[in-house]
Amino acid sequence: MPSQAPSFGGPVTLNVGGTLYATTLETLTRFPDSMLGAMFREGAALPPNSGSQGSNYYFIDRDGKAFRHILNFLRLGCLDLPRGYGETALLRAEADFYQIQPLLEALRELEVTQGTEVITAALFHADVDATPRLVHFSARRGPHHYELSAARVDTFRANIFCTDPICLGVLRARFGVAEGEGEGSPHFHLEWAPCPEGLPEVEYRRLGLQQLWVVGEAGEKREVVGTSGFLEEVLQVALEHGFRLDSVFPDPEDLLNSRSLRFVRH
Repeated sequence: MPSQAPSFGGPVTLNVGGTLYATTLETLTRFPDSMLGAMFREGAALPPNSGSQGSNYYFIDRDGKAFRHILNFLRLGCLDLPRGYGETALLRAEADFYQIQPLLEALRELEVTQGTEVITAALFHADVDATPRLVHFSARRGPHHYELSAARVDTFRANIFCTDPICLGVLRARFGVAEGEGEGSPHFHLEWAPCPEGLPEVEYRRLGLQQLWVVGEAGEKREVVGTSGFLEEVLQVALEHGFRLDSVFPDPEDLLNSRSLRFVRH
């Protein structure tokens, strides 16, 4: 039988970025002008996805951890964050995506009360380097014809250190760092290697390599290919959070091909 749209009064299951939430249509449509209100207003809800063991859910490709606070605001009608919560910038971006205007206003009031991150002194440092290597593999050219081929693989390693937990949380979310991985620490590490043209996918996976993707504000993903792509993302986040560029190494005239960027905020 085809999946039926949920009815008011009954439970609704959402899968937000891999995290499951159970709620009701009344909660999701509390603010009719929001994106969720439009998605789930009576008669407009799309059929859910089919999960394992016959379960049905609606999938939303957004930050699953932040949605907890979105849902609590829909339930309570007020903002109730845990003490020391350090990801208000990420939560603001999620509230903007869902177009929940009362939540955006509550977050603005919170920032005014606590002081925005722009006036808080902080240090932000990012460095990245690349290690090239030649990978040899057997390429099939015919039914019984194999040739030894080679491809250059560039492995990139980056370290990010930031004393502003809000900015750090945005960076972790943008680069897809797993929830709980290094949480509470002011730094994290990334390692990736774009798959070069000519290297078969099976060989790429056999080497244990992985690509690096960034998640945009609208949930779209794009691949970070090399040093310049990584530093461009870092620069954008740093400027959005009130940092200014303090030093570039080794060549201050070649920003996006540098190895190290240092930002400060007074």
